Amino acid sequence: MSTTTSTQIRLARRPVGEPADSDFTTDTVGLPELGDGDVLLRTIYLSLDPYMRGRMSDAKSYAAPVEIGAVMEGSTICEVIESRAENRPVGTYVLAHTGWQSHGVVPARQTRRLDPAAAPISTAVGVLGMPGFTAYAGLLQIGRPQEGETVVVAAAAGPVGSAVGQIAQAKGARSVGIAGGAEKVRILREEFGFDEALDHRSPDFVAELKAATPDGVDVYFENVAGTVGEAVMRRMNTYGRVPVCGLVADYNATAPREGAEPGPSLMRRILTQSLTVRGFIQNEFVADHHEDFQREMGAWVSDGTVKYREDVVDGLENAVDAFRGLLTGRNVGKLLVQVGEDPSR
Repeated sequence: MSTTTSTQIRLARRPVGEPADSDFTTDTVGLPELGDGDVLLRTIYLSLDPYMRGRMSDAKSYAAPVEIGAVMEGSTICEVIESRAENRPVGTYVLAHTGWQSHGVVPARQTRRLDPAAAPISTAVGVLGMPGFTAYAGLLQIGRPQEGETVVVAAAAGPVGSAVGQIAQAKGARSVGIAGGAEKVRILREEFGFDEALDHRSPDFVAELKAATPDGVDVYFENVAGTVGEAVMRRMNTYGRVPVCGLVADYNATAPREGAEPGPSLMRRILTQSLTVRGFIQNEFVADHHEDFQREMGAWVSDGTVKYREDVVDGLENAVDAFRGLLTGRNVGKLLVQVGEDPSR
């Protein structure tokens, strides 16, 4: 065994409702020696994303659940500190998938090299990574906004939602963002430049949504569902498109929400208004559209067309609490846990 150890956060049991500290354990374990082609990685940033809540459950889904006793999964930005791979020398920064731990040993072929001179390395799990691509592919391939149309996005202050609104504007559409709280609404307007920004906590939210979408809604990028999704769906125009990316309002639910719109009512609206409603997972678009994303989003970020925020929490020991906050809308922008020093800054 190697003398290098890793601090790891493991899934101890499947959460019921909001994840609790007791649903996880923290262990320090020795790591194996490197084989040919392997690298030893030191985690700099751990990405926290809503999909992880689904991985904590054993309900049927598009991906296998994290096994009880296994390290919680997640994308990471790492530094190579020992290498037996010629193309990943010591000091290289990489995108990896080592999960909630301080160090990991993986085959170099399972990493992607990052250039800190091209963009901050943290953006590889944010605006230039999976969240950014989720926004880009879901909006452009399913939503297909046309010039002058109205695009509404929920959870608009998050990394996906904020990118959706700005991409819509870059394509000539009008963007309406929905978030929770006055400060997030301010950020949507002043930093991300949304045409309209609404607080879903407002007692007048439904009336404010109607006023913000006088010509109806052509594209609704669904991140939340719940009462917000129901209100927007009532504003959809004929032939509207609804990319369904996430349902975060229900991720911690243990029972059906009281007062939820019945399924037949929603299906009737889809039928009578000829709506296109399509769930998607971003990786289904990678083969055909990721190169376009890298080129176009890279240019937009570089010239300021698309702006981004990062919400950085210090210390792996704070990952569980930060994740709880993610599911209740505590963060603004891309949520990262800084596990170790970032020498690239």
